[in-house]
Amino acid sequence: MKKLFATLLAVSTLACASLGFAACGDDTGENGGKKIEADPYTIVVGASQTPHAEILNEIKGDLAAYGYTLEVKVFDDYILPNTALDEGSLDANYFQHTPYLNTFNAEHGLDLVSAAKIHYEPFGVYGKGVTKEQYSTSKTGRTILIPNDGSNLARALYLLRDEGYITLKTAEFTEALTTADIENSNGNDVRAVEAKSVAQLLEESDAGTIAVINGNYALQAGLKSADALAFENASGDAAQLYANIIAVRKGDETHPKIKALLTALKSQKVIDFINSTYNGAVKAVFTV
Repeated sequence: MKKLFATLLAVSTLACASLGFAACGDDTGENGGKKIEADPYTIVVGASQTPHAEILNEIKGDLAAYGYTLEVKVFDDYILPNTALDEGSLDANYFQHTPYLNTFNAEHGLDLVSAAKIHYEPFGVYGKGVTKEQYSTSKTGRTILIPNDGSNLARALYLLRDEGYITLKTAEFTEALTTADIENSNGNDVRAVEAKSVAQLLEESDAGTIAVINGNYALQAGLKSADALAFENASGDAAQLYANIIAVRKGDETHPKIKALLTALKSQKVIDFINSTYNGAVKAVFTV
């Protein structure tokens, strides 16, 4: 047993030296508060199943080479991953963008921060029995489903505005935008519902309904980029503003575990995996 522990310690020490990770044995963040995770050799990350957990699973072997075991805990909502991170049962989470995190922090009194931007998922508009020609030429009288959470609601409204389906009372982007800020719906019935239910509700809706769906939920529902009637412009500022991030507790950004996680994620291997797996529905936002 002593020999095994000595071997593990040597591997961890070598990993720390090669990657420049200081204080690998320290299990506390710099915030002097909650422990990042009691086991110094296990990194626990909360994630949405698609694409986040799938991307994380691709780097398990890389982290093992650094002396770490990666444990991915899958969540199917946008609330529990942040509360679990704040409470200390996760070292990090990977499912959200910075505007959503900022809104969540403000609403729940938390102090979570972004450690790095990893990928971008363009919002897509999908339809029930709607062709691209019908979508482009008939923009009134439709039921439109959009996510109701934080900045994703505002983001969906701006996409509908850009697509000519609604007009808004303000041209300036604000994360606090709601359906009450629609100036003219053009006869459309815009319904804000829980993000994870949008794809299923679209499937259950009458023909002619359209929906703005988060990239990860579209993938989980089996929707393909070729099915989309429209996408956000992936070459604009939104790609950075809405990049999905690794979130941590404030003070843990430079913890050895987080440094190891980011080293493994921000790699050519991950870029290649994203490009070959998601066919444009997910795009890496970092370079190597």
